[in-house]
Amino acid sequence: MKVIAINGSPRKNWNTGTLINKVLEGAKSENAEIELINLYNLEYKGCISCFHCKRKDKRHGVCAVDDDLSPILEKLKEADAIIFASPIYFANVSSGMSGFLERFLFSNMIYSNEIPTVFPKKIPSAFIYTMNITEKQMKEFGLKENLKLFQYYIYRILGEKSKLLYAYNTYQFSDYDKYESSMFSEEEKAKNKEEQFPIDCKKAFEIGVNIAKSVMKKH
Repeated sequence: MKVIAINGSPRKNWNTGTLINKVLEGAKSENAEIELINLYNLEYKGCISCFHCKRKDKRHGVCAVDDDLSPILEKLKEADAIIFASPIYFANVSSGMSGFLERFLFSNMIYSNEIPTVFPKKIPSAFIYTMNITEKQMKEFGLKENLKLFQYYIYRILGEKSKLLYAYNTYQFSDYDKYESSMFSEEEKAKNKEEQFPIDCKKAFEIGVNIAKSVMKKH
């Protein structure tokens, strides 16, 4: 049983990285083999709209772009579960995660109503989101709507709806005095880090456990 996690944060050891590692810890506690891929360690680009993956004379599901992401896309076809994680930048996932999802999702989708996916098997997934704004602001701005399109296509490609975790009002800096951030309350951020973030970590661990258990039920 192989669980692969995709970290779309350039800050590999901060909020997003912490939560995605908690998911992997949960999966490992159920004897899953785990692997973490940090997208910002790789050199790659998003989809270039060449439509190679849709060609009738080519093997479907293969992206023609040759870069650091190419072997990752092939490796994901062997996974039994995939964990996605990204901070929210300007109301959507990071550019690194967006570029990855373009390549991963589009190459596994052909223009056929009868064949919604060419991904080799149906597998569970999860998506972890971290953000500076509060849950109230998330609702006021309607930002969850921005995330639904990728969620829909992950469901279409992998065949199961993703488990979701939203971590709000996260602690951004190790030293707030160094940065202009007067629009935020450091005291409120620190309180959230102390009280809510451990709860989010526990939820992330449980997601890993539950995903591993769902995989084992299939085997």
